[in-house]
Amino acid sequence: MQNEAARLQCPNEHCKAANNESDKYCQQCGTFIPKLYLWAVGSGIEEYRVGEIAAERYLLKSKRLFLDTKPGLPPETQQYEITTATKPYLRLIPYRLQIPQVYGFLPGQANCDIFLLEAPVYSQATPLAGQLLPTLYDAWQDATSLRQLHWLWQIAQLWQPLSSEGVVSSLLDLQLLRVEGSLVRLLQLRADQDSQPTIAELGQLWLELVDQARPNIVEFLNQLCCSMLKGVLSTDALVAALDRGIAELGRSQARKLVISTYTDPGPTRQRNEDACYPASGNTITSPKPAVVIVCDGIGGHEGGNVASQLAVDVLQQVKQLPLDDINLDATALTNDLERFVRLANDRISQRNDNEHRFGRQRMGTTLVMAVERAHEMYITHVGDSRAYWITRTGCHQLTLDDDVASREVRLGYSLYRNALAQASSGSLVQALGMSSSTALHPTVQRFVLDEDCIFLLCSDGLSDYDRVEEYWDTAILPAINGNIQEADAVARLVEIGNTQNGHDNVTVALVGCKVEYSEPAIPLSITLFEDVVHFQERDNTTKAIAYRTEQDATVNLTPSSSDKLRQSHSIKRLLLPMLLGAILLLTGGGLLAYFLLGLNRTKQPLNYPTVPSPVALPTEPPITQSVAASTLSVGTLVQINRQIDLEQNPSAIAASTSQSQIAQVPTNGILKVTSRKENLQQGDLLRLKFLCVSDNTAEIDVSPNSRQLQQNTTSPLIQLGQEGWIHQTTLLPSVEKTLGQTKSNSCPVSTNPTTSTP
Repeated sequence: MQNEAARLQCPNEHCKAANNESDKYCQQCGTFIPKLYLWAVGSGIEEYRVGEIAAERYLLKSKRLFLDTKPGLPPETQQYEITTATKPYLRLIPYRLQIPQVYGFLPGQANCDIFLLEAPVYSQATPLAGQLLPTLYDAWQDATSLRQLHWLWQIAQLWQPLSSEGVVSSLLDLQLLRVEGSLVRLLQLRADQDSQPTIAELGQLWLELVDQARPNIVEFLNQLCCSMLKGVLSTDALVAALDRGIAELGRSQARKLVISTYTDPGPTRQRNEDACYPASGNTITSPKPAVVIVCDGIGGHEGGNVASQLAVDVLQQVKQLPLDDINLDATALTNDLERFVRLANDRISQRNDNEHRFGRQRMGTTLVMAVERAHEMYITHVGDSRAYWITRTGCHQLTLDDDVASREVRLGYSLYRNALAQASSGSLVQALGMSSSTALHPTVQRFVLDEDCIFLLCSDGLSDYDRVEEYWDTAILPAINGNIQEADAVARLVEIGNTQNGHDNVTVALVGCKVEYSEPAIPLSITLFEDVVHFQERDNTTKAIAYRTEQDATVNLTPSSSDKLRQSHSIKRLLLPMLLGAILLLTGGGLLAYFLLGLNRTKQPLNYPTVPSPVALPTEPPITQSVAASTLSVGTLVQINRQIDLEQNPSAIAASTSQSQIAQVPTNGILKVTSRKENLQQGDLLRLKFLCVSDNTAEIDVSPNSRQLQQNTTSPLIQLGQEGWIHQTTLLPSVEKTLGQTKSNSCPVSTNPTTSTP
């Protein structure tokens, strides 16, 4: 017989019946029962045993994983203060898609240092419901090349915000990085210790994943990691490199989009103040371009319906942007989307001023908009209309309401559930048309499409009272699986909004995405990375000029200005051939000078792709101390200062046999120790993997003997990723320096509440 204390209490305060964990609705009154799985951070958890109840409500399911058996009651929060351990979670709430929020605290402890986080678990729609999601490392090998780069891209995007809060070490622990389909989710945050981690440490961690990466991106990742190790990549350059890799792989992806919309006044409102684009009742397949808008008017009889329609009229002209232009990068498109939002705001604000509307008489509107471009979806948001992302594994709210409660959390003042309990917590802090554009801060988010999914855009007539979280698996998931059409799902959601809520207008827009991906036969070109490092400044300058040209042409969105827009894009297309012509002319002149001035130059050996340095690095004094043999353990990264030979067959080294299997590693190569063999008589053997070559000339051996060796050697040149054996005693004199050691895949549990890991 099941422990009665371990059963779920109905959230309905008039019922409170006990239910089984598998029940979605109360067996007596039919109330929806949310499943709240919580991850405990802090010391003292070891005192509880699996199956026990903590604080008379939290059931310990497994190590540090609790289930709230009384989801209808507010958690214990009021008596606890915000600490340095909990504040980063609050301030990072804009990234709550990947970073958990603090749910509450575990009372009854002497120190009161145990807090509970929303745990990354499998949803109730999956067979593994309630279990922790797999680590990125465990899921890595089975992922496509596009998803592998997508995961790394998300980590790179999080690097800067987590650095600003002193918790970027969280991204260096593979046990904390969990994945749900294409989404990376952190189990908890880990505080930085003595010094803030660097991109080089992230590169060391990623090297552990390279061996099991898809073959067509191995070389690209090797070069990327080596550049990170050398410190020649900024965070922006790292994101840009991954962006280019994803864009290249995205060309091997086929996508089909279906858009369906509907808006309804609801059972209690006399007038519909919502508006949408495409117009209500439409279902469109493979639209070009794909632009979807939902607006919820503010102002009641004062003109909310006017404001929402004005916003839609302006924002639908986003389709004039060159969304199919491969030269339009993410930053330029984000700026364009924000500019259109400000234009819509000014159009409504000007209408308010012309009609002498002040204070509460001013009309306004919320906004949520989805724009598809190639392999990406851009979500733009102002107010409290929402966007959700639904996949086969879960439902995720993408937007954060622009209300008082969210602002309090973002500033680090309050937990979200505490903020919701305060007066005026749902009051909007910004909406279109209420003030000048200088005070408006729209949010634009970018998502990579690498799985079948649906983006839901809706007004609060549906999203209130967590109706989306309650019904996504029965009303929307069947559309992803092909069991119903998108239009049927929209009709069902509108019905839910009217019957389960019924207090407001209801507007729903679904964007269904079907994705088919085939692994490219050709590996990613290594020049993809070199373009980011060497030509990033030039590209940014060119794009900035092109963007300013587009901006000047689209300030006034009138029929005549649309002609200027097309003209500006024609000018932009003409700039590219001119630039290419200039580059070819300069290149030709350089080659001519080379042959005229260097006919007697000695032939140089084959060059490998190198780790480029964007600026001259200071010359370091020569390292005279020897590297200890004990430092060359498995996982160590070393950089050599002269050429070495690696033997593919370790037995050939011991026997001193033929040199036919020798491969030559060039000067300044970076290698990883992958294994070692103990040999008491002749010394240990090391197996090394060749990763890349650094081009830091301060560290290259340029002695005459070295150059002569490069010219006269007959050994074949090693290939990137190739491995071979060498005597440890032979390697040590050639080691310029060690670059650290790749981290272990397993991490022990710490009792420190800011650093504990599973």
